[in-house]
Amino acid sequence: MIELESISIHFSGRPVLQNLSLQVPAGRIFGVLGGNGAGKSTMLNIILGFLKPDSGRVRVDGVDPGRNAADARARIAYIPESVALYPELSGEENLAYFAGIAGCRLSAVETRRLLNRVGLRDADAPRRLGQYSKGMRQRVALALALARQARVLLLDEPTTGLDPEAATQLATLLRELSSEGAAILLTTHDLWHLSLDTDEIGILRGGCLAAQFHAADLSPQQLAQAYLEPR
Repeated sequence: MIELESISIHFSGRPVLQNLSLQVPAGRIFGVLGGNGAGKSTMLNIILGFLKPDSGRVRVDGVDPGRNAADARARIAYIPESVALYPELSGEENLAYFAGIAGCRLSAVETRRLLNRVGLRDADAPRRLGQYSKGMRQRVALALALARQARVLLLDEPTTGLDPEAATQLATLLRELSSEGAAILLTTHDLWHLSLDTDEIGILRGGCLAAQFHAADLSPQQLAQAYLEPR
């Protein structure tokens, strides 16, 4: 579903990604761990078609986002660290509005059902988004992904600012979506949740995929050692 093959890109002659390759098939969660400047945002922007690599091959559900960005983005739900929705509208109004822009006309019943599915209660749905926590705003964005039936989910630092309960609820929902066939790629600094909540882990360092592991093979402590003490 997500394929990056030997991707390289330079900014002002400086390498930002170097020969980066990874794959995220349907039904899997791939977590990319990397510090500031490692190339995580550049990688996401290439997948979304906002940047074109200097070399290499990119496919999103078989579509090249560099050549057909609109088609690729139609298959993607992108959830940034700070979800940009309208704070003066309610959760259900935001969902109905953005789903309509994406061509999905939702009834009031369907809107409420989707919000319930992502863990927002009936009492939360009519509240203004400005009263929502970060985790609740993320759930509205995930409800939009469900409405659009997005096959690929990209999440940028999804657990930053979440309390343990909200982070656990998010992980449970992502597991449900992956079990239904979604391919999920997330970037994070969160060592603990990365090792517990993903299937594959890649360490991005200096624009290169320095290491890749099966998440089940590493404890959070072992992952921290691999990240902080590279061989």
